[in-house]
Amino acid sequence: MTDMTSPAAAGLGTFERWLSVWVALAIGAGLLLGNLMPGLFGWLAGLEVASVNLPVAVLIWAMVYPMMVGVDFGSLARVGEKPKGLIITLVVNWLIKPFTMAALGVLFFEYVFAGLIPADDAQAYLAGVILLGAAPCTAMVFVWSNLTRGDATYTLVQVSVNDVIMVFAFAPIVAFLLGVTDIVVPWDTLILSIGLYVALPLIAGYLTRAKLVRAGGEAAVDQFKSRVQPFSILGLLITVVLLFGFQGEVILDRPLVIALIAVPLLIQSYGIFLLAYGAARVWGIPFNVAAPCALIGTSNFFELAVAVAISLFGLGSGAALATVVGVLVEVPVMLSLVAFANRTRHWFPAA
Repeated sequence: MTDMTSPAAAGLGTFERWLSVWVALAIGAGLLLGNLMPGLFGWLAGLEVASVNLPVAVLIWAMVYPMMVGVDFGSLARVGEKPKGLIITLVVNWLIKPFTMAALGVLFFEYVFAGLIPADDAQAYLAGVILLGAAPCTAMVFVWSNLTRGDATYTLVQVSVNDVIMVFAFAPIVAFLLGVTDIVVPWDTLILSIGLYVALPLIAGYLTRAKLVRAGGEAAVDQFKSRVQPFSILGLLITVVLLFGFQGEVILDRPLVIALIAVPLLIQSYGIFLLAYGAARVWGIPFNVAAPCALIGTSNFFELAVAVAISLFGLGSGAALATVVGVLVEVPVMLSLVAFANRTRHWFPAA
């Protein structure tokens, strides 16, 4: 999570260049406020529909919207002419990621940490990380793609195809890896999340873009995105405060458990990113497609994972706790990968 001040990160504003510092402060603020005002954060955590927290949903919407303004609908039909990034995304997300996550969970929870975690808890944590590994990101990846100046149109296609596959593949993969057959996909969570994080901001972005193009062309679009970008980052920081505030007491009460669960999640995240990013480099994919395709595979659809963990194992289960740890780990990890990608932009051909 070093700062993003290198030449490779050209185009990032001053506020964005120090994003890792602001996020670190937001994490500290979340932990502090979560312990000082547990009632307030408990109330905010209770504002949810179908396991989707509404305050967080609004903030993610605000983060996603600026990138949707950059989606060129006229270019959507031509995405198929550049299939390499989409191929990497799909292979990593559906043929590799769920199974490497399960393998790492078994390795650490059943062997490496065997003397530190009771057997029953180990199985619960294993179930939680499997749920995370089988749920690729729907919302936050637009934020990470935006921070690397990724191709907004291509990113939308990658996420949309992932969502379609997830409808059919999530339950069978989870059932196979968990060894249970009664997986009930929370369709309300899945549909609501896709609507809130993809459909609505996409519609708003389309309408905004059309108005801007009529007024001043692409220059007006770029100017608008530059103006709203700080508000998008502010939304990210407030989201971090809320996420860590919701779990502030748990983190401080059970730091060892949180740390142990985080180990396989961290290895998985960095390993999957390097695999996808390396494949994109070898295949000669432009950076504005390569970075998002690697970040999509690394990020998780944590709302879905948390909802399924609660429905299968209960709110206070180890599986639910493991999915929450995934939420907490994701933001710092993804920011470090965004910084790395921006510094290595020169490894890839131009768009």
